[in-house]
Amino acid sequence: MGRMERVNQMVKREISKMLQQDIKDPRLAFVTITDVDVSKDLRYARVSFSVLGEEKKIHDAQEALDHANGYIRKLVGDRVRLRYTPRFEFFYDQSIAYGARIEKTFEEIRHEREGEAESAEKRMEE
Repeated sequence: MGRMERVNQMVKREISKMLQQDIKDPRLAFVTITDVDVSKDLRYARVSFSVLGEEKKIHDAQEALDHANGYIRKLVGDRVRLRYTPRFEFFYDQSIAYGARIEKTFEEIRHEREGEAESAEKRMEE
């Protein structure tokens, strides 16, 4: 694992801990940090998050993260020793929701095929 990957993992771990322990905003109760990508100069970081729920929960979580951005940056600066504390940009990660939709579609297809198989068996028995 390279240096930047270690930095990304450290920052991700700290932000995740903050959301669980330090930040008491109820809009962040079910937010998961999925990825952090810190720039090579350590000045900026792209933070991806996921939250299960409808569009309003996603919007609320985005708003809460943007509101807490300065506080998160301060705590990361206190806890992670880096030359610079990066400025964070938070982005909703759609991949988990997308994966859940694909899984649901596969489940529906399986149920349809099971229903077709049962119908075919009944016809053969008759």
